Amino acid sequence: MTPVSNAPRQLLRRLHGIMAGAGSAEQRLTETVRLVASNMIAEVCSVYFLRGGEILELFATEGLKSSAVHNTRLRVGEGLVGHIAATAMPLNLSNAQKHPKFVYRAETGEEIYHSLMGVPILRSGKVVGVLVIQNKTQRHYMQEEKESLQTVAMVMAELVSSGDLFNPLEQQEATLERAATSRFEGMVLAEGMAEGVAVFHEPKIEVVKHLTDDIPQEKTRLGTALQSLQDQIDDMMSAEDMRHQGEHQEILDVYMLFAKDKGWKTKIEAIIDTGLTAEAAVEKVQLNNRARMQKMSDPYMRERLSDLDDLANRLNRHLMGRVGTAASENLPDKVILVADDMGPADLLDYDREKLCGVILQDGSPTAHVSIVARALGIPMVGQMENALLAVVEGERVIVNGVAGIVYFSPPTEIMQSYRESIESRDAMLAEYDALRDLPAKTLDGVEVELLVNAGLSIDMEGLQRTGADGVGLFRTEFQFMISSTLPRVDPQAEFYRDILDAADGKPVTFRTLDIGGDKPVSFLKRDDEANPALGWRAIRIAFDRPALLRYQVRALLKASEGRELNIMFPMITDVSEFKMAREILNKEIDRQKRRKSPTPIKIRVGTMLEVPALIWQLDNLLPLLDFISIGSNDLLQFFFACDRENPKLAGRYDPISPPALMMLKSIVDKCETHKVPITLCGEIGSKPVTALALLAIGFRRLSIAPAAVGPVKMMIRSLDLAGLEAYMAELLSRSDHSLRGLLTAFAKDHGVKI
Repeated sequence: MTPVSNAPRQLLRRLHGIMAGAGSAEQRLTETVRLVASNMIAEVCSVYFLRGGEILELFATEGLKSSAVHNTRLRVGEGLVGHIAATAMPLNLSNAQKHPKFVYRAETGEEIYHSLMGVPILRSGKVVGVLVIQNKTQRHYMQEEKESLQTVAMVMAELVSSGDLFNPLEQQEATLERAATSRFEGMVLAEGMAEGVAVFHEPKIEVVKHLTDDIPQEKTRLGTALQSLQDQIDDMMSAEDMRHQGEHQEILDVYMLFAKDKGWKTKIEAIIDTGLTAEAAVEKVQLNNRARMQKMSDPYMRERLSDLDDLANRLNRHLMGRVGTAASENLPDKVILVADDMGPADLLDYDREKLCGVILQDGSPTAHVSIVARALGIPMVGQMENALLAVVEGERVIVNGVAGIVYFSPPTEIMQSYRESIESRDAMLAEYDALRDLPAKTLDGVEVELLVNAGLSIDMEGLQRTGADGVGLFRTEFQFMISSTLPRVDPQAEFYRDILDAADGKPVTFRTLDIGGDKPVSFLKRDDEANPALGWRAIRIAFDRPALLRYQVRALLKASEGRELNIMFPMITDVSEFKMAREILNKEIDRQKRRKSPTPIKIRVGTMLEVPALIWQLDNLLPLLDFISIGSNDLLQFFFACDRENPKLAGRYDPISPPALMMLKSIVDKCETHKVPITLCGEIGSKPVTALALLAIGFRRLSIAPAAVGPVKMMIRSLDLAGLEAYMAELLSRSDHSLRGLLTAFAKDHGVKI
């Protein structure tokens, strides 16, 4: 029969006595491992702490050889203990010695123990140690036991924060060593360059009291803090500059949904019942959420962790009376914000006149905060590993959001060099702004239509700022991705109407839902797929769930009353699919007419070309279309059989290689024969040198990122297109891996600004 642990509350009560008792930190640690081993019917309980950032040292044990204490050391990632530290995830094994990460250490005498459960010891979200129990028999520890061990690990983190376990001089030397390196590399989350003063986004929220004897009082504190949190979000939602912010408003709606979630409150109260304080209970629920969501294969769901972390941190700040972030303080003129991670609502709290850049310890390009930073033009670098341990509030910081480099207190010569680079970049941006109202026309008189890609309300600011000719691709799925239920027709229509109003008469092409793949929606259950990019997504979902497309089309028709509607369908693979989608649209148009509802004055219908199979059906497809748009990101991914999200394949294949350009040129030629307008939407059009290649093979309409309009227009206005076309005709028959170098040399020789 599997042993069952004693009640968690009894364990916490005894743990409370040990932590409050006399004796050194190590003595209390030794008493704690004995208590855990006894309470959880484990023959071994051991605790390891990090020394010097990368070494896990055995600090106390019950069951292993006492001589191993302070002598057994493992690197992070080495052995099962190192694996737990590296992943920050619990491990539950009935036969630990069969695990590929198992490492035998003779000095411990652990070879007789088979089952093992370990949990990370976390402080401020970072691993500082590992707590492990072991048994001779092969057993699988229960969920209740894992949660008890996690609770003990939370309390053990208090010993680290107290500083009693480590020599203060040793900690100081480690900090100085980290600070000696002022240059750190990370990931570009939002492009740009900035220089300013480091400001910590929020005070470090560290739970220092985990145990309580007054459970009703803790529940009362929780209720008060939750109400205060909801009031704070209400205030943010009602702020004057937030009333018409589209997705910003919707993101805050999601925040409020979580803040009012009764299930969240119930889980926290259940943990308070075990004897934890409200702050510790909030922290533990979020640890459980993090462990569950990190196991998900879906990248979108994993990246929502930052939103949940932000909400949990906000709640704990209310509980601890430390509600304000740096946004509520008197900030210096040039702020470089520093944070472990943050939510989009936090970013929107700041004075945009003072906020110059952001550095995140974590962060992801597809997280909401990154999307908002790009829309606002705020340089952001993330994934900085341990770099933030080196920064001191108030020191000078440089953020290179082009190369993904950050400098803390840089030497004078580096500071001067970057100031010149920033000035040069600002001057270049001013040149782009000066081109705003000028046509994108080559030196030999060929006009090119430059459109922008969009998906957020705030992206529409880029349309006006750049003077682009319209929106060539409006991605409609974001509104669905942040909703817990299928958005109803009227809210959809209102959103699309706002987009058309913001376009102020310029054309907007709406792409119908491209959900699935890496863009899940919570209201649509789906199975795990080995290749989601090639699976149940976009128009394929719409055909199986036609209400999704019908309601969206109905909303688009309603929003476009009295205006022109441009609509296109994604992921069309053969002509029959386009006909099916067009039939759904026609039925909704007929429905509008039968109801005598106003309709758009003109409806233009097209498709995305993203699947190579469609290229060989163009003669049959093009007569049915008003326009066609190439989704170059997906098309080239499928063309090269190369996952564009795989870092190991980054740069392996070049979109301006002869085979890719010949494929694209064949599409342009077919469209010209059938007199069907063609637009290229995607990253390939957003860089001057790749846009140069596209113009050379016949493209005259590019839909690109708003930030790319200025550089691409400058390139176009410096180009003699006839000379480039003649040169490209010679290149397409070559076997080169890439034509990038040759085109760059051509531009340099002919004064083309790339």
